[in-house]
Amino acid sequence: MSRLYSSLACNLDTNSLQASLPLFEAEKVQAIEWSFDTLFALGEMPDWFAELLRAYSQEGRLIGHGVFFSLFSGKWTPDQQQWLKQLKALSADFTFDHLTEHVGFMTGEDFHKGAPISIPFTTSTLAIGRDRLLRLQDAGNCPVGLENLAVAYSLDDVKRQGDFLAQLLEAVNGFILLDLHNLYCQSQNFDLGIADIQALYPLDRVREIHISGGSWVPSTVNPTKQIRRDTHDESVPAAVFHALQQVIGQCPNLKYVVLEQLGTGLTTDVSRQHFREDFYTMDALIEATNQLNSHSPINSFLPLSETSIPETPMENPLLNQQQTELSAILETATDYGQAQLFLNASSLANSDWNIENWQPEMLETALAIAQKWKDGLV
Repeated sequence: MSRLYSSLACNLDTNSLQASLPLFEAEKVQAIEWSFDTLFALGEMPDWFAELLRAYSQEGRLIGHGVFFSLFSGKWTPDQQQWLKQLKALSADFTFDHLTEHVGFMTGEDFHKGAPISIPFTTSTLAIGRDRLLRLQDAGNCPVGLENLAVAYSLDDVKRQGDFLAQLLEAVNGFILLDLHNLYCQSQNFDLGIADIQALYPLDRVREIHISGGSWVPSTVNPTKQIRRDTHDESVPAAVFHALQQVIGQCPNLKYVVLEQLGTGLTTDVSRQHFREDFYTMDALIEATNQLNSHSPINSFLPLSETSIPETPMENPLLNQQQTELSAILETATDYGQAQLFLNASSLANSDWNIENWQPEMLETALAIAQKWKDGLV
């Protein structure tokens, strides 16, 4: 394991920047993760923020995190082509040590609106994912990785995601961004231990870890159940720090551990102080690990050989149709019951999506997420 870096998710958000400023002033932030494609909608950034990014870029400590690429969309769109073009231009200005995106696709008619939603783990989605990762790798000219999703529809989805990621990333020598709060959500929503879920992932492919907080939402379809949501608006739970402590030594290629919290959860002095305390707790775990481990990483996650990228991006018309139908259902259904009726009458019925085994509380959760995000990232 190489030296680990205590890192922050750093974006143009007043509340999160104010919460982070004392950490920067104390020179505790060793690397920053920037959600670069949020810039695409803004068009420009303040000079001072560009200088901050450039300073970390020059030290090889800037990592990029994409939100809007929609890696597994069945139809290739002009927006995706433009996204890659903008990333390529950005990568000429800032040097990213690596880039990451999410497993899944974006709902919403507008490319920059919608929720990240899971896909069935099949040979066809595997092929599309590999095609897109090659294009991402080419545009960023650096190692690329994928973040595991928090929302799963069924226990089978939870158990299969790690193996699917392994197959997907092996083709491009990519890495995993292991989000521990996402695993915590799955452990709570499906009554599994976090360690049991971690064991299903190829930990030798983990180069980055996210920690964050979230919230509890009562289920209306199952009043006895509280659903854990990855809302990034609260402090890091003790269980997530425990998971970090347990897994950090099992990832021989780990390099960055990143603390995330949205500015909407950092509006008071108390919440900002808790955020900084979370950072120092994370940093202490990282420094303890650094003192015990000093060997070089096994995998650089750079391409192992030259690859040719097909001129025409891979598409799957049936997958696109199913995603379009699912997006419309999630964004317009008035409740779980109506969503279930619509799904049963759609092309997703009796398909690889396996909607017949989706847990009612998780479909209800997907509805809430899609309808929150359909007007943009909030």
